[in-house]
Formats: sequence, structure tokens, C-alpha cells
Amino acid sequence: MTFPRPDFTFNRPKGKNSYLLISIGALFIALLTLSGYYTDWLWYKSVSAQSVYLTVLAWRIGLFVFFAGITGFIIWLNVHLAYKHRPMYATVTPDQISLQRYREALDPIRKSVFIFGPILLGFLAGGSASAEWRSWVQRLNSIPFGVKDPQFGMDLSFFIFDYPLYRNLVTFGISTIVLAGIASGIIHYIYGGITLQSQTQKATKFAQSQVSILVALLFILKAFAYWLDRFGLALKQDPLLVGLKYADVNAVLPAKSLMMYLSLIVAVLFIINAFRRKWFIPNIGIGALLVTGILIGGVYATVVQQFVVRPSEADREAPYIQKSITATREAYGLSGVEVSDYPASIVADLDVLAQQTETIKNIRLMDPALISPTFNQLQQIRGFYSFADTLDIDRYPVNGSNQGTVIAAREINLAGIPNAQRNWINSHLVYTHGFGVVTVKDNAVKADGEPEFTTSDIPTKGSLKIDQPRIYFGENSPSYSIVGGAAGSEPRELDYPDDTSPNGQANNTYSGTGGVPIGNFFNRALYALKYQEINIILSNLVNNDSKVLYYRDPAERVQRVAPWLILDGDPYPAVIDGKILWMLDGYTATNFYPYSTRTSLNTATADSLNQTSTALRVQSAASVNYVRNSVKATVDAYNGTVSIYAWDESEPILKSWSSAFPGIVKPRSAMPAEVVSHVRYPEDLFKIQREILSKYHVKDAGAFYGGQDFWIIPNDPTRPGVQSAQPPYYLQLQMPGDAKPIFSLTTTFAPTRRQTLASFMSVSSDPSNNYGKIRVLQLPRNTTIPGPTQVQNNFESNPDVGALLSLLRRGGSDVELGNLLSLPIAGGLLYVEPVYVRATAGESYPLLRKVLASFGQRVVFEDNIEDAITALFGTSAGATTEPEEPSTTDGQTTPTPEAPSITGNPETDLANAISDMQKAVADGKKALAEGDFTAYGKAQQDLENALDRALDAQNRLNANTEIETTPEVTPASFVR
Repeated sequence: MTFPRPDFTFNRPKGKNSYLLISIGALFIALLTLSGYYTDWLWYKSVSAQSVYLTVLAWRIGLFVFFAGITGFIIWLNVHLAYKHRPMYATVTPDQISLQRYREALDPIRKSVFIFGPILLGFLAGGSASAEWRSWVQRLNSIPFGVKDPQFGMDLSFFIFDYPLYRNLVTFGISTIVLAGIASGIIHYIYGGITLQSQTQKATKFAQSQVSILVALLFILKAFAYWLDRFGLALKQDPLLVGLKYADVNAVLPAKSLMMYLSLIVAVLFIINAFRRKWFIPNIGIGALLVTGILIGGVYATVVQQFVVRPSEADREAPYIQKSITATREAYGLSGVEVSDYPASIVADLDVLAQQTETIKNIRLMDPALISPTFNQLQQIRGFYSFADTLDIDRYPVNGSNQGTVIAAREINLAGIPNAQRNWINSHLVYTHGFGVVTVKDNAVKADGEPEFTTSDIPTKGSLKIDQPRIYFGENSPSYSIVGGAAGSEPRELDYPDDTSPNGQANNTYSGTGGVPIGNFFNRALYALKYQEINIILSNLVNNDSKVLYYRDPAERVQRVAPWLILDGDPYPAVIDGKILWMLDGYTATNFYPYSTRTSLNTATADSLNQTSTALRVQSAASVNYVRNSVKATVDAYNGTVSIYAWDESEPILKSWSSAFPGIVKPRSAMPAEVVSHVRYPEDLFKIQREILSKYHVKDAGAFYGGQDFWIIPNDPTRPGVQSAQPPYYLQLQMPGDAKPIFSLTTTFAPTRRQTLASFMSVSSDPSNNYGKIRVLQLPRNTTIPGPTQVQNNFESNPDVGALLSLLRRGGSDVELGNLLSLPIAGGLLYVEPVYVRATAGESYPLLRKVLASFGQRVVFEDNIEDAITALFGTSAGATTEPEEPSTTDGQTTPTPEAPSITGNPETDLANAISDMQKAVADGKKALAEGDFTAYGKAQQDLENALDRALDAQNRLNANTEIETTPEVTPASFVR
């Protein structure tokens, strides 16, 4: 019976217009893709890194073409041969009868399926291979580590450069053969080469031979995989250790070797079977391989673990634990950590204290995580500028010594432009850049609680000389800006507000070296396509001298120039040689360092700051077991110039990448001295190291097995709503035995089941003074010195402190707790926590009003750090609070108002104080509404005075109603 041919024309595009639309759509997609490649090339050319772009692109294209071609060809060849050698007359079986309709459906499109099917699978394989370009580049540029692993005697470069690539090749080979086998098997089945229901021969001779060859190739690759598995045992991680254990060496490793040889034997049997087609012997080989794997690789290894290792596990595993400890400490740069015992007395040693006056004078009071609103209110100047929500810490020379400094770049903020003025011209041609930096002393505060600014205002004034204050490349820069103009043309870019100018602003025309020229129509068209913005072509404001600035974030620029680096999450600005430069740290890392424990970058670097701040980048969830701070990088905030310097020139992974991309990483000797002076020890590396050191400070295998001496990183107690680790702090710190303070990065550890202090860790961040030297002060195991969590609890639970904090929080103000600093002072541990107060209404900002401090079990709550030190130790270390000068109006000095009188009646005094608090809150709100920050500061001071009087009256009321026996104390020991 002949059936009419079905009409599928309703699925086809109708008319030439449909084909035209499809063609235009395809052309647009192609142009968009090509424009992306070309504009990226122009960007790399603008930063003199064309070699990076071309090298990466060549590798990706080459790997894609090669592996797509290999995969597609192998699958096509097997499918073609399966069809070519199909039986001319298929055995009549029920399954073959049912397959007839599939053959009829396949035959009209068979050639297309046989061609495009392998091509599609090849594309998938090529895309996967293209993503592994780093493995190929590293393998071909591998550098010996000069260290051999203790089990196999292989240089560590084999594990780091060779092993990952070999693993990828095995995976690729096995997946390709499996796909080829499945595809050819389907063809054999459809066309009768394989029949499942035949009573005689279930497969043709050719089908049997083809399957035998494919299975033989599969077992050859499996033998290679078993050979690699032996080395993979050195990377295996379990809860106890990383690397080979007793059972691995004595059971699993021999089993892997045996399985490798058996796999080769089975492969030979299948090659023979391709000619003899006798399946009995190859099947026996497979069975023997499976039984061997189960008995020797599984059962025997389990028996050894249960009956040999477990009864005396600590002794059996001790040599392997020791290997893991040694390798882990070396992989994370911890082999040179200096650990010393620190008694941490609860009684201050005044002789030691007298030698640490510089550290006390340099105690950091300005919390960079809290004072961004203060910067914005006092130094934002206009709403279209902003500062990062977490500021940065650096140091600058002052009178021959380093002054700790909080620094922030005043960047452009398009979100601050009123909605009525938000348009394409303003967003991309007018508001193009930020202006200047703002700095404050990190250890000083004015009497009204404001920071002591050392660099401020627009134009920039202060201690730092900045020749070029404009910030065209920053963390908050617009996605793209079009800048530049002909010489002598009228500037249109808003530079800064200027009351002396007729239009209230000074304008600027960008004249830097950054950006991509778009003076010709072709480039304009490309960028119009890239950003899908026709105004780039049509606007007369885009001229022959225009440039487009994009990829402006400093971290993104460095990442694109050096795509093999892992970047620290906190770039920071520095004023160097009259310019603003962004400073960045880059890491080289691997996950294939043998015997070293792994850690997740995201988990190890997470703390209470980067979990809530938009200015700090959170690391990816990638795992590493080796990391080095191998490079330092700078990005010019005006020109966008990217400079990458080798910091650890002997690091093998860096040397490998430098070999692959010559000229990108400059030698350390090329690093300007002033750049070196602003180098910091990177925070993310320090956080990774403290995470590892919390366990691997234990160097004895037996003690490590017991685990009783492990530490934990305490949570940040000043942020109870964020359950995350306390961040490390940059401090000017004088460690025991040091002659003077060193710019350092610090952290603390607590025991695993207690909230006391286990140890204090610091690393020198001063390139001129033992940079990178990690020191740990280890406290006695039975110490009663409180840790950060316990200290915060002591602060909050102290009756007088708690009462005053409650009054502060009820008085129309919010209390914000600053960073809780831990300092090894006077033979013990000094804790210092600045306390900020801000109004709850309006656009308020925090002001430093009090300082909490603790030593041993004593707690004090004072107006400033000097009073706190005096209350704790009975001695002053020098004031850092500036005295407030009498205000003047028209040359006349305004007398300081008299203090409110004390009646002597505590109830009357309490009522008066509460009334004054309410008045101060009302005055503060009024001052904020009028923008009078001087009056606001006075209202805050009046509020604080009223709170002090309320607390005093409350204490006197309590004294009248309770009978207490109080030991004799000195006035300085009272908690205020």
C-alpha cells in the first residue's frame, strides 16, 4: 500500500521576507560576536597586553578545533563503518521488524545525521577542551619545584603541571570512545548488525570486531587511569590527613598497580578477539579484573584498615600524618612561623608597658568599616560623589615615623545624580570621574568625635601632595565613559563644584593615555553595537579625539591582563609620586600540591566584613592547597595603566606563567621604591593562613591525631547579627622583643571549646622590616585571659557599662561598636573598642564618643584612649585627642558654657539629666535638618554630658537603697 507523502510545508518560513529576517538576525548575532572580539582586542592594545589576548585566543581556538575535530572524526568513523558493514539482509526477528520504520525514517536524513551529529558532539568536546587552556599552557611551560614527593620520588611539578593535564586527557579519551561505541551500537542495532532476539548469531563479525577494538582502547585508557590513580593517592583528602595512609601504601597502591597490568592484559585479549571473535576468554579477563578490584582494592584494603591500622591507628598513621603536616605548612608558606610562649599575665608589668608607649599612642581608634558615613557627610561635597562602604588602611611617613592612615577615594557615583538629570549624556559624557582622596589619622579623634582629616576637600588640601587627583579608573566607575576632545575645545566633563565659576562647576577634558580611540566611524559603530547605544554614532559630542574608557575596575583590569591570577578581595588606593594608584595583590595557587590539605577560598576568607560590604570582593568557592602572594600590581587611577611586578620571583607557578606570557610580569627590581613602601601583607592570604594554622600549628603527629590542641577563629563579637569570623586588623604593633612598632596584620585564636584566648598571631606588613614574618604568641593552655567573645560579653554585662549603653541607645541615638582590637601589652592582653554614637533620625553619621578597654578581668569605659589607659594602668601613654578650641564669631571668643549644676538630690538630678537629653536630641535633629554639622556636634556633646549625669544620678540612687561593702579604690579605677 502506498501512502501519500505528508505535507510539512506549514512549518517552513513563508516567502522571501521570512528568509530575509532570519538572515538579518543571524548577521546581527555574528556582528555582535565579532564586535566583542575586536573591541576586546582594542582594549588589550590600549593596556599594551595584546600578547595575552592573542595567546589565550590562539590556545582556545586551537584546542577547540583539535579536540572537536578528533572527537567528531572518531564518532563519524565508527558510525560510517557500522553503516558500511551492515548486513545486506537482516535476520527476520520481531525486533528487526519493529525497527523497519526507524530505518525508513532515518534513511532520507541519514547523511545529514551522520555528518551533523558528530559535528555537534565534537563542538561540545571542543568547548570543554577549550576551557582547559590553562592546563596546557602550564604543562608546556612547567618549571621544576626542586622538591621531590616522599613516596614516588617525583618532582612536585609532576603533580601540579602534568597530572591535571593527563587526567583531562584520560577523561576526554574515555568519553570519546564511549560516545563512539554508543553511536556505532545504535547504527548496528537499527540496521541489523546487532540483534538481541536472534536464536543464532546476535552480532555480525564486523560488529564484534568493532566492539572489541573499542573495548580494548577503553581498557588501555583505563590502565593509564590506574597508573594516574597511584599518584592521585598523594592528593586524596580525608578527615584525618591528605595523601597516602598506611592502608593506601600497603594495600591500595599495590592493588592499583595490579589493576593497571590486568587492564593491559584484558585490552590485549580484546584486540585478539577482534580477529578470533571468541568472547569466552575476554569475558574471563573482565571477570578477573572485577574480582581483583573487589578483593584486593576493596576487601583487602578494608581488612588492613580494620585489623592492622585501627587497633593502633595513632602509631600506624604517625609517619603519614607527619608528611601531611610538613607539606601543608610548606604549601601555605607557614614553615617559617615563629611560635613563642606568652604568659599573658592579668597583672600589668609597668616596666614592659613603659617600653610600649609607641604602640599605645598608635592604637587604632578609627574603624574603617564604620566611618564611611562620616566621610560621606563631611567630605562627599556633592551627592554624585561617594566613598566605599568599607575604607582602607595604609600608612604614610610623618616626622620620620609611619602614621597609620584611613584612606578613601572620592569616586563618581551615578546613583547620586537626580533622576531628572539622568540621561545618556550625563551618565557617559559629563559625570566621568571622581576627584581626590580623603585621609584621616587612624589613632586620633577631635574632641567632638569627628575624625582628624589630614587630606580633604576639593581641590585637595592637606598633607598629601596630589598632582593628578582625578579618578577615571576606580571601583565605582561607570561601565563606560566617552572622554577627550580636541585641543582648545570647551571642556564638558564635570571636574568638581566651583563656586567661583559662573555655572558653579569646573570642567575638564581628559588628556590621559588610557582608553580606546573612537574618532573614526568604524570604531564608533563597533562600540555602538557593543553597548547597543545608537547615540555613540549620532551624538555630535563624540568627536575625532574622543576615547572610550571601559573595564575600569582596577581588579578587573589586572584580572584581564593576568587571567591566571587570583586577586585579593581588597584593592586599596595609595598616593604615590603625586598620583593616585590602586594597589592590588595577586596569588598563584593550585589544588594539586601533594599531601597538603585543601581549603575553600570562599570559606577561608569569609569574615564579618566581606559578608556585608559591597567594597570587598568575596572569593570564589574554588579549593586550593597551595598559595603564594607572587605578584603586586598597580593601576593608575588617571591613565588606567596596569603594572604587575613579581614579588616572589622564585615561585615556580609564576615562573611558568611568565614563560608563557613574557613581558607581562615585570621583575621586582622594576618596582618603584615608593610603591614598595605602600605594600601591605594581603588580607585574604593572611586569612587563609590563619585558617590552616588553627590546626597545623600542631607539628607533632601524635598531638595532631588527638586534636585537643586545635584552635578556632572567634566570631566577630561586635556584629552579633553576622555569625562570621572576626576580620584581621592592620595595626602599628610592637611585638614582645621588638624595639619599635611595625605595621602589622593581626588576629587571635581561641581554644575549640572555650572562649578564652589561645594565641595571638601577627605578620609584618612592612617591606623594610621582616616583611611576611609570621609570629604567634601562644598562651598557656590553662589561661584565664578572655578571648574577644568573652571580652565583649564582659563589656556588655558590666552593670555600669550596660547602663550607659542602654541610656545611649534610648536617647534618640544608636550605638555602633567599633573594631575590638587585641594587643599584647604590658605582659598581658589589652583590648580596645571604640564606641560610636549616631542619631537615629536624618542622614546622621557616627562620631567617636567613648572607648571601652579591658586588661585581665578589668573593664573601663572612658571618653578617650588616654583616660582608658590611665584607668587601667594608672599611667598615660600620650593623648591623641585634640583639645577643642573655643569657638569664635566675628573675632569674639564665645565663652564655654558652664556645666549644669548638681543639686545633690539624685532624683532631681536624674530628672534634669533626662530633660537635657531630650533637649539635646531635639537640637541634634534640628541641626541635621538645617545642615548645621557644627551645631549637631555640640548637641551630641550635650547629649553625652547629660547621659553621664544621668548615670551618676542613677548610681547615687542605687547607693541610697542598697548597702554594699566596697573595697578601697582609686578614682582612676572607676568605670565611667
